[in-house]
Amino acid sequence: METNKLIVIFEEQPVRRSWDGKKEKWYFSVVDVVGVLAQNDRPRKYWDDLKRKLKQEGSELSDKIGQLKLMSSDGKKYLTDVADVEGILRIIQSIPSLKAEPFKIWLAKVGYERMQETIDPELSITRARKNWQMRGHSDKWIQQRMLSVEVRNKLTDYWADNGIEKADEYAKLTNIIHQEWSGLSVKGHKDLKGLKQHNLRDHMNEAELIFTALAELSTRQIAEKDEAQGYDENEGAAHKGGKISGNARRELEKETGKKVVNGGNYLNPAAGDNKKLK
Repeated sequence: METNKLIVIFEEQPVRRSWDGKKEKWYFSVVDVVGVLAQNDRPRKYWDDLKRKLKQEGSELSDKIGQLKLMSSDGKKYLTDVADVEGILRIIQSIPSLKAEPFKIWLAKVGYERMQETIDPELSITRARKNWQMRGHSDKWIQQRMLSVEVRNKLTDYWADNGIEKADEYAKLTNIIHQEWSGLSVKGHKDLKGLKQHNLRDHMNEAELIFTALAELSTRQIAEKDEAQGYDENEGAAHKGGKISGNARRELEKETGKKVVNGGNYLNPAAGDNKKLK
């Protein structure tokens, strides 16, 4: 079995789950998964609409949906629609999303030891690479993007093992790290790039990805050294780790005369080219 974490992180977004010891399988919050895939600010309504549509079409997916009490952001537990891996895979097929293949890879890691019987993780990795290539990303960028996912997962694994239990705590810690290294909040960085429901990291340039990874790696190593427990102690590590990367960014900008954080995105990468420091 995977570890007993009840919140796992796909890139920047928390996904709640619950372990059924009798059936020996994980059940995932459908609303959380829909939020990841649809990139919609009203995932509950999106799921309600999709559920009605699938029922009208005679889909058997509703038979795969159950309800369990999961922790909400207010610290209380509420009945929530859940599905096992098989059900989640059917939901993925029903939502057009560029996140589908990366999410399958992630699900293979956190959700189901026998995932090879359902999907081929290697094939999913290949598809994810092709999706990024089709969007104009270089092989070097793709390699850095996948490394950033690994660094991020190690950090959130540490948080989950050391007292970070609420979904909003992950977001707060992530924002602290980002503010410290980039000088902008996550929202501010997205606004700079003209993004709304998009995933910020998919629109970062190579340098932005590297400094994000450095900030998160530094945060994890500091937290491990200090044996940080709970939100307050991990917040301290987040400030320290982010500052290390922020100092490195400023040194690079001083040497090159160019900004690392800029408005370029995969739709318009030239918007960030050769942006001079003022």
